[in-house]
Amino acid sequence: MGIMEFSVLTTNMIKLALTDVETTGLNPDEHEIIEIGLVVFDSEAPFTIYDTLDIKVKPEHISSAEKEALAINGYNKEDWREAVSIEEAMALYRTKTKDCMFMAHNVCFDYGFIQKYVKFHRHKLDLFGVAWTKIPHEKMSRWSLKEICGALQIEPESEIHRAINGAMKEREVYMTLMGGLGI
Repeated sequence: MGIMEFSVLTTNMIKLALTDVETTGLNPDEHEIIEIGLVVFDSEAPFTIYDTLDIKVKPEHISSAEKEALAINGYNKEDWREAVSIEEAMALYRTKTKDCMFMAHNVCFDYGFIQKYVKFHRHKLDLFGVAWTKIPHEKMSRWSLKEICGALQIEPESEIHRAINGAMKEREVYMTLMGGLGI
């Protein structure tokens, strides 16, 4: 374990980098990130947001995108006119997440896409796993973010997904699951 990792693990405060990505499909080997939402907050004081990132990424291979994915995230050329390159987006993401623990609703999905561009090893926290331990299973038919929000009586994310909205909604779910106090 490196010195930085040790210091993060031994303090009471752990900054969480709650990340949501919108992509052109489900496979990080074939598809690409087109939007990143990030909320950095303290695990012990989740009401305090230290940093955010809301950035659209210019797709390089939009022709290989899945139509369903583009419908879900509302991609259209006009809204992505001022999008940045993946390299620029990842440079910002790396800076904002330094010394943070990675967190996402579906860690395998979001981290799979992020690590395609950013080669780092971090501890990871899966919001789905937290929800699975806290919500009675008989209340759930699926464990999607929308279903978890319903079980917790939280307004779900809008039908057209925006990465920053997803990250903020996931933070709200985390706070609710942890009793609003990060305990």
